[in-house]
Amino acid sequence: MSRGCGKLSSVNKRVSWAARIGATIVLVGLAGCDAATPHNAAPSHGAVAVAFKGSPAPLVEIHAQANQLLGGGPAAFEARLRSLRGHPVVVNMWASWCEPCQSEFPTYQRASVAYGRQVAFLGIDAKDQNPAATLFLHRFPVTYPSYTDPSGSIASAINAYEAYPQTFFFNSQGKKVFDKAGPYLSVAELERDIRHYVLT
Repeated sequence: MSRGCGKLSSVNKRVSWAARIGATIVLVGLAGCDAATPHNAAPSHGAVAVAFKGSPAPLVEIHAQANQLLGGGPAAFEARLRSLRGHPVVVNMWASWCEPCQSEFPTYQRASVAYGRQVAFLGIDAKDQNPAATLFLHRFPVTYPSYTDPSGSIASAINAYEAYPQTFFFNSQGKKVFDKAGPYLSVAELERDIRHYVLT
């Protein structure tokens, strides 16, 4: 949940209705003042096509499933990781109900395109409902698929924390080399960790 970021003094009972409406608007604004409302940052289709031109076949398969929700549980997810051996993998665990995930997704929209010819990106939609997740992905489309994990079994298989969002970095041999609990709020921060943990 968002932290509070300010308090309003009590409103005198005799203020006008206009003032009350104004105070309500201020309260609504304060409720989300920890961070600006996130906006879709997905690059254009043309920019994505240029960025992904010449991608290796396993990454082309990832791109072909852009924005999809995939089932199959831990077995399907682990099989996908095995199929990506030879390529580093960045896995983002998210949920539509998670406010920090909403703040983070625009960062992934951009970084997954910038590095999508070198790195496989995958999502894990954890403890979520498919209709809500589909709406979330419509708002923040990404160039990679997410595996549905309503029971948390995939998260358990990769030793995830009870923290959302969380990002996992796997090297090209399929070994988990780093995980980060909490959101990446800038592309520069995410790109720094990608370069440091899986592209060195």
